[in-house]
Order: sequence, then C-alpha cells, then structure tokens
Amino acid sequence: MSDFIVSQNPKVETLYIPVFDDVKAAHQRIKPYIHRTPVLTSSYFNQLTGAELFFKCENFQKAGVFKARGASNAVFGLSDEQAKKGVATHSSGNHGLSLSYAAGRRGIKATVIMPHTAPEAKKEAVRAYGGEVIECEPSTAAREATLEALIEKTGADFVHPYNDHRVIAGQATCSLELVDEVGSLDAVVAPIGGGGMISGTCLTLSNISLGTKIYAAEPKNADDAYRSFHAGHIIEDDSPNTIADGLKVSLRPRTWHFVSKYVDEVLLASEEEIINAMYLTWQRMKIVIEPSCAVPLAVILKNKKLFEGRRVGVIITGGNVDLKKLPWMNP
Repeated sequence: MSDFIVSQNPKVETLYIPVFDDVKAAHQRIKPYIHRTPVLTSSYFNQLTGAELFFKCENFQKAGVFKARGASNAVFGLSDEQAKKGVATHSSGNHGLSLSYAAGRRGIKATVIMPHTAPEAKKEAVRAYGGEVIECEPSTAAREATLEALIEKTGADFVHPYNDHRVIAGQATCSLELVDEVGSLDAVVAPIGGGGMISGTCLTLSNISLGTKIYAAEPKNADDAYRSFHAGHIIEDDSPNTIADGLKVSLRPRTWHFVSKYVDEVLLASEEEIINAMYLTWQRMKIVIEPSCAVPLAVILKNKKLFEGRRVGVIITGGNVDLKKLPWMNP
C-alpha cells in the first residue's frame, strides 16, 4: 500500500495511491461485467508509420468505452450499506454512462452531473443505462459545485472520473490484457485528459514491463497536461475548446503522481490531425472511434521517427460517437 499527502487548505487530505495488487484484484472483480477487448493490427498503418502497431480496442468494451472498467471496479467494491445510497459523478459523458452501466448491473442508483454542452448521444446513453442526468454549465467549477450539493443531500458515493484509486486500478486492467496478449512492447500511447487511463497504464507497465516507454497523447487545444508535465506541477484549464470532448478536464493529484513519475513525454495533435486520424481509422480499419481516441494515432503519425521500427501499443479508448455529427461531414 502506498499513500502520499497533498495539502488542500484548510485541511490536509491523505490520498491512497493504487498499487499493482489493486490491479490484479480489480481484474478478478470486474471480469463478469466487462469484455476482454480485441487487439487489432493494420498493415496499412504499419506501413504508414514504419512501426508495428497493436490497437487495444476499448471501443468494443461494455458501454462502448474503457471507463466501464474503472466504474465497475468502484461499484462492485462498495459495501452493501454504501451501495444502497447509490453512486454519483460528474462527467462529459463516457464515465457517466459507464457508471450508470455498472450501477445498473448492481441494481443501484447512479446520478451524473453533465455539462449541457455534452453530446446528446452520451446523455441519452446515461439514461438508457438507468442513470439520471443533471445538467450544469460547461466548466469544472460548475460540475463540482452541483455534485457537492447532490452528495450532501443524498449521501451517494462519489466515483470521480479519474482521481479515484478504484477507477485507476480498473483502467489499469486494459494494459494488463494488452501485454498479456501481445507480449513486450517498446512503447504504449494513450490519450490524456484527467489522466485515468494513462495512470492505469503507468501503474501496470511500471510493474510488468519496465522497458516500455509511455507516451501521453493530448489535443493541442487542450494542452494543460503538456504544460503541467513541463512545468513540474499541475496547470489547469477550466474550459478548453477541442473536438476531443473526453480530454477537456485537467489532471488531479492521484493522476499527476503517475504522469509526473512514469510518462516519458506528452505529445500534441491539432484538431485537423485528430479528425484525420479518426477518419483514417474508420476508412482503413472499418471501426468507429471517438475524436478523443484518435489522438494517440494522430501523434504517432505526426512523430513517425519517434516510433519507427518499434512495437507500439495504441489504446483506443472508446467508440461512443454521434453518427449524425461526424466531424468530416458538412455542417
């Protein structure tokens, strides 16, 4: 077990940092509720990049996104007494719908605070899984204030989208499966927003694949993780403007612990590069992925020399796309 302390005036909060035993326990706990998603390859992308790419396809996951892993670990780790009060979170979509999915499997209530600008497809998905949506203004401050009032009223367990040790341990099972299936990798590239997936990736690889480089992929229009990484402390951006809606949030203490310690570099992609990678994936691999999930491929295409000749894992984090509003369509 590992703890570190972050000062949050006027109180000091002790944060539990998950360890590899938590990942192994999470994998066993969530097995009945998730898919072991496929790893796909593409001769086209291998030729285009000069690398051997292995795409871990969480777009085929339950709820259509990797976040079903962390949400299921949190929900099914609750005591019966706490579960009766339900769970709550704030989310732009994927964590909220994943938490609603997991809560539905356990038969408890889930409430999700969502910005009114969140994709309608994701709001509808939350409701379809049985969750309740409460809308708020599109800023981190608005999300957190609305959620705090809800929890004070209901006593629901707050499952943070990424700054939660249960969530990070659950997300870490993704890279655990990837390495188990394809063997050693020279590098793994995953998206970064709040840092739940990249933290889980760091947690797993730092224990079972020490020689693997870890790259975080981020939109240039929401580059707070890049700036944080190079400044040596968390820099927040309350409401960035990017098509990658799942990557608009900022790092938090637990995820910063992993990013600052294990990530080799944060690589950036423009909006055009993200859309192009999304389109190419649809065209060449015949799978639909979200803009947020296209960022890793976008940075690999942009930095070919960095990855040339290497075995590279690429985490495709989800596929919950509004098919009526694909970004390359005419408005």
